[in-house]
Amino acid sequence: MNEGEGESERQTTVVVPLLLSPSYARCKSMLHDELRSFRVCLKCCLLDHSSLRSAVLSFFAFFLLTFLLPLATSFSIFPNNTATTSTTPPPSLVTFNRLAQLPTSGLTTIAFITLTAFFRRHGGLRKLLFLDDSLRRDSSLVRRRYTLEIDQAFRRHLAFILLPSFSLELTHKILLFSSVHVRLPFFPDMLRNTNTNVSWKALIFMFMLISWIYRTVVFLLVCVLFRLTCELQILRFEGLYGMFRVERSSEVQCGAEVIFQEHARIKMQLFETSHRYRGFIIGCMVAITVSQLGALLLVLSSKSPKDFCNSGDLLVCSVVQLSGFIMCLLGAARITHRAQKVVSIASKWHMSMSCHPKRSKHVTDAIEDDVYTSDYDHHAYDADADAMQSFPEEVSASSIREALVTYLQYNRGGITLFGFALDRGLLHTLFAFEMTLVLWILSKVVVL
Repeated sequence: MNEGEGESERQTTVVVPLLLSPSYARCKSMLHDELRSFRVCLKCCLLDHSSLRSAVLSFFAFFLLTFLLPLATSFSIFPNNTATTSTTPPPSLVTFNRLAQLPTSGLTTIAFITLTAFFRRHGGLRKLLFLDDSLRRDSSLVRRRYTLEIDQAFRRHLAFILLPSFSLELTHKILLFSSVHVRLPFFPDMLRNTNTNVSWKALIFMFMLISWIYRTVVFLLVCVLFRLTCELQILRFEGLYGMFRVERSSEVQCGAEVIFQEHARIKMQLFETSHRYRGFIIGCMVAITVSQLGALLLVLSSKSPKDFCNSGDLLVCSVVQLSGFIMCLLGAARITHRAQKVVSIASKWHMSMSCHPKRSKHVTDAIEDDVYTSDYDHHAYDADADAMQSFPEEVSASSIREALVTYLQYNRGGITLFGFALDRGLLHTLFAFEMTLVLWILSKVVVL
């Protein structure tokens, strides 16, 4: 008996997937942890809040690298032709550099506040990415594909934006520092020695790059976390599509209940995702709109010549901002349209089952082609949870399917911002609004 129990325990231990192992429930970097790359990135960027000491260090690094260093370095460089005259205002060579620091630090502040709220409310990455108990209810295919998405998140999203942007930033900083002179704001006569000036120039050059890398990684990290959360929900919707493909007429009553429960679970997770990231998305949208339109107005109204040396900071800043924000918008739009597609698949499934109640092959053939082409109120979800009961036996199968289709028609939203679904229609509206502002600024510049 003891040997049999020992063998059964060993088999149970082997069956448990590595991603769901309880030993990875804590926020620690382990050798085979799927989230190890994220944890290493958090620790390297001093964003680990697992202890009081690391949290204090994280806040200190945030204020130092987001506000103090950019402010000190921006006011320590002057063009060579104005290095000796303190009363002459700096030309566009330095003005555009100082202008680019404001939106970059602003987006970093929004991202850091979002990460801090995540760690305080949810305690770690596993709950944030729905890798705790909710993942256990998914199929093995969903878990396996989501593990692959986690492994490719850094290479596909973060590195794809960060490495080209860093190359542009490094090239621009080399050109910038070849045309500027370093002078401390409150000690103008301190760096008259050439060797001392070169040393301070190299030091400020390093400080600028470190500050830029920190602020860029913090902003892009939140964008990657949001995109990764959306990818999980997309995989779950694909699993929900599969439930319609494998339905049989003899099991439709039980199958409709399972589909209802699975959709209500996904709906609750979409509500939580929308609630967590709505402040970040709206804050980024406002900050990027103001910074881009303000930079456009100042650049077009400036009479000085524009080239990569004096306006490269604005170019790199715009590339990072728009790349991260568009990545978030595309992820939200994808999952919203996956949620809206469920109604079409369920309607076709209901029609196929009604026309061919005894031929299950027609269901699979009718749904298979459609599957592979291509903020809710909390009280509403509580009502859905209370309604998760077995359907009465006297209710016909057709009535159950019709009720399920009706439920899906009124609960087909995805990622929402205070009730507005983030779909292609909202993206078109935002594009029209931004284009209107751009045309208005261009008209003002022409008049001026």
